[in-house]
Amino acid sequence: MTTSLARSAELRVAGRRVRYRDTGRGEPVLLVHGIGRSLEDWDEQHDLLSERHRVISVDLPGFGWSDRLPHTTTLDRLARWIAVFLDELGVREPVHLVGNSLGGAVAMTFAAEHPDRVRDLVLVNSAGFGREVTLGLRLLALRPLARLLLKPSRTRAARGLKGIFHDPAFVTEERIAHAHALAQRPADAMLETARQLGTFRGVREPWRSELLARMADLHFPVLVVWGAKDLILPAVHLEAARTALPRVRTHLFDDTGHMPQIEQAERFAELIERFWSAESDEGRA
Repeated sequence: MTTSLARSAELRVAGRRVRYRDTGRGEPVLLVHGIGRSLEDWDEQHDLLSERHRVISVDLPGFGWSDRLPHTTTLDRLARWIAVFLDELGVREPVHLVGNSLGGAVAMTFAAEHPDRVRDLVLVNSAGFGREVTLGLRLLALRPLARLLLKPSRTRAARGLKGIFHDPAFVTEERIAHAHALAQRPADAMLETARQLGTFRGVREPWRSELLARMADLHFPVLVVWGAKDLILPAVHLEAARTALPRVRTHLFDDTGHMPQIEQAERFAELIERFWSAESDEGRA
């Protein structure tokens, strides 16, 4: 993992600064990170996928080092923003869309709004398939506690990473330093999104039911991937995905936490490459 900002670039989208990374050539792939995270969560996949694809990752507005939206951050606004971001990059053709955690919910919302701009969808330990979520995110719904819980410290950064990764070897000093740096960025977008999507009791039902109903009507290929040892969004949600999306393909990584794209980087890349190839072959048949 490299957390250096030198590997990323900046552009202006609707007058606001956006940090992104754009590597390789070929069919475009858009990678969307989770809540409180940044485009660094996709560094390994840039390295593995860029030989055959144009791979794009981005700090969502108000996350990482991108400026926040002019209004309250919501799932719908983040999804609409993705369309503007792709336009700014000149990406007009359908993308292979990949979203992790909150990024999965953003990706599904974008796909429901713009199905013509999505070639296929890969959801990685995605929000939206169940009510259960880690206590740390549920506590963000409690206004008196939220700011205190997000107060930056290396100890909190390390603890958060231990909840994300099953294998403690991934909780490196470099990742702790990066998580600590992220924690020092403004948290408004994170808090607004967390409160829209959940309460202290868990993920809200109405937005999930509506979004999954819209997804069930779409006809492009969907792959849902999970880590069996996820402590943020439990792997039981994978079964819920099979129920909600009858045509979905699924894969469960053993001994893996909330970010299979990092903990199982090579296997993850091989899996989605096979998924894309199979769908391409079926399309030509």
